[in-house]
Amino acid sequence: MTSLIRIHSAESAAEPIDGHAIEALPILVVHAHSSCNCRCLMCDIWKNREGKSLSEKDLRAQIESIRALGVKWLVFSGGEPLMNAELPALCAMLRRERIRLTLLTTGLLLDKKAEEVAAGFDQLIVSLDGPREIHDKIRRVPGGFDLIRRGIAAVRRLRPEMHISARTTVQKANHAQLCETVIAAQGLELNGISFLAADLTSEAFNRENGWSEARQSEVGLSTAELDMLAFEIETLVSEFADEIRTGFVAESPEKLRRIARHFRAHRGLEPDVAPMCNAPWVSAVVETDGTVRPCFFHGAIGNLREGTLQQVVNSRKARAFRAGLNVAENPVCQRCVCSLNYRP
Repeated sequence: MTSLIRIHSAESAAEPIDGHAIEALPILVVHAHSSCNCRCLMCDIWKNREGKSLSEKDLRAQIESIRALGVKWLVFSGGEPLMNAELPALCAMLRRERIRLTLLTTGLLLDKKAEEVAAGFDQLIVSLDGPREIHDKIRRVPGGFDLIRRGIAAVRRLRPEMHISARTTVQKANHAQLCETVIAAQGLELNGISFLAADLTSEAFNRENGWSEARQSEVGLSTAELDMLAFEIETLVSEFADEIRTGFVAESPEKLRRIARHFRAHRGLEPDVAPMCNAPWVSAVVETDGTVRPCFFHGAIGNLREGTLQQVVNSRKARAFRAGLNVAENPVCQRCVCSLNYRP
């Protein structure tokens, strides 16, 4: 662990969880809104019609805890954060704490809320699931790609230096268009693009009981599609070597190939292998109802209705979870598509 990640040493063999209290939590992911304005093929968040938002009052109650834990980077996720009317106030509160702010967004509201985004955030990550037709098909929003284009341009006019990148979720509907997606990102004048495999098995993203095998097959890849994905990745590695070298494509060749291995493992063609990850020790995810998780995929360790963030991440349940977690052998970690290996 680094100097930012200070773990208490165990005081006695009788209480092994005492060695898993967290003093510093550099990264915090916050769901600003529980609903979404897309209807993505690979996600069920849009089915949530409750429309819960994190309020200014909710955040203010946690500011002392955020300060005490030394949060340095906060990522607003969701749902679609820009659907939260109080988002500018939340950003203003956090900027006073000198916390780096990142927005994960579908991009559909960027044009309308460009001033809000330009003033409130340090970094913007837009979902991009392919070139125009593929993206709109996956998102099930006609004209969605063009809305993103206009939104990015609007933010750029206000803050030309802002770092704006894309994130692509690889799945059945776009596995053969990775190279085209990089070209689309370049056409949108983005600063970069990253790829991750679609999650097929967890209860994250509003899947309370997970997906059936039939639903998984709608997003996962067939044997023939696995071969196509492997070919597409090798083409990307070869033809976009400069973009990988400079970081425009965020993943190394090895990480890109791991996407193919994820889908192969799902079909039982090779074992699941957990990535390097320290997320439960350096970060937490807070949902709009106060639920706190160690990452997107593991179960809740508490709720902010039960105490402050600092108290929840150091509750007996949270410490016991970390004490018992072997990332390499945990089945949730082995199937993870979005790991974090944080080093300051």
